[in-house]
Parts: sequence; C-alpha cells; structure tokens
Amino acid sequence: METSQSPVSTRVNLTKLFLPLANEHIEAGFPSPADDYLDVGIDLNESLIRHPASTFFLTVKGESMTNAGVLSGDLLIVDRSLEAQPGCIVVAILDGSFTLKKLVRRKGILYLEAAHPHYQSINLQHYENVQIWGVAIYAIHKLNRIV
Repeated sequence: METSQSPVSTRVNLTKLFLPLANEHIEAGFPSPADDYLDVGIDLNESLIRHPASTFFLTVKGESMTNAGVLSGDLLIVDRSLEAQPGCIVVAILDGSFTLKKLVRRKGILYLEAAHPHYQSINLQHYENVQIWGVAIYAIHKLNRIV
C-alpha cells in the first residue's frame, strides 16, 4: 500500500445491521445442516470495530504482505487508537508515503518487515519522518476473486 495522499475522506455514523449468525462452529471437513442452528445475528460493526472514532478502512494495493494473509484488493480495518507493538501489522508513514508492514525490533532497532520474500526490511532509522499511523486489526478479502 503505497500512496502519498491521506487515506481519510469522510466519517459516517455507524448503524446496527444484524446479519444471521450460526451458533455452531463450522468444521472444514464434515458437512452439517446449518439452517437449524441460526442464532439472533451479528452486527459486523460491533464485532470488528472497538473504537469507532479512530477506526478507518483502507484498500490494500500490492503484494508485500501476502504471506501474512493480506492480499492486494483486501479491505483493511485500521485502528489508530491502538499502540503499535513489535509483531503488529501497521500502517506507517515514511517521509510522507504510506506503507503496510509488520513492525519488528531487532537488536533494539525498529524495522518494518514485509511478509513476502521479494521485499527487504525497512530500517526506520533511515527515514527522517516516521509515523505509525495505525494498527491493522482485520483484513477482509474475497475467497474467490472471480465473484
């Protein structure tokens, strides 16, 4: 995700939308008739967003985080209120450009590390202006890209 423009455009009030939720866990092997096990429902805003005033959605562009399960075209949910810790996938601004990488610490030095073998780690000491803009908390992607 590389861009020099701010990803924020406007804020919209969250409303509740309950979708059907099966109250059973699904096995990835043996089929189960799920219609008999529908629960009241789930509000995705309530389930995925803990801090609405500081949560933003971004679209991922690029392949650097594919081995972390973040694919180009995914909808990324980013919470700006969370404190970034080593091990978190973060949205960072490096000298004015946005990027998505995993924050790591090696020998006391912070790096941004890609989850793809063709990308090198980024030593944060090599940049004048570094800002950890937010912590990625969810990546939502289609299972079948042809849909």
